[in-house]
Amino acid sequence: MEKGGQSMKIEQCLHTAVLVSDLEQADRFYGEVLGLAKVERSLKFSGTWYQVGAYQIHLIVAPTVSSPTRNSEIQNAKWGRNPHISFAVADLDAAKQKLQDRNCPIQMSASGRAALFTQDPDGNIIELSQLSVDS
Repeated sequence: MEKGGQSMKIEQCLHTAVLVSDLEQADRFYGEVLGLAKVERSLKFSGTWYQVGAYQIHLIVAPTVSSPTRNSEIQNAKWGRNPHISFAVADLDAAKQKLQDRNCPIQMSASGRAALFTQDPDGNIIELSQLSVDS
């Protein structure tokens, strides 16, 4: 038992902040390519929020963005072993085709499961996984 007799109980994950250097380019990727729904935000700093179920992705403009995939060693490695956001998709083949049509980089999951990895314009890694019918 923790000091004071109470333990922390996390209820749910609310959002992930993703640093981007060019908001317009990032909006095209998250809004048009991934098809996420943009939501209103009242904050004054530059950014865009997207809704995914009960979860949000917060794009926040940063003067410099240091992405792990900018490093050539990581570029040639398994992207899934780096920080990333994972989304479930209904049809992985359709998602892969849309990414290919937009010339987005793709790396299939090395595990053999129905999943792929791509990168946003700043090199942030995104995983797309197809959930099985019995999931």
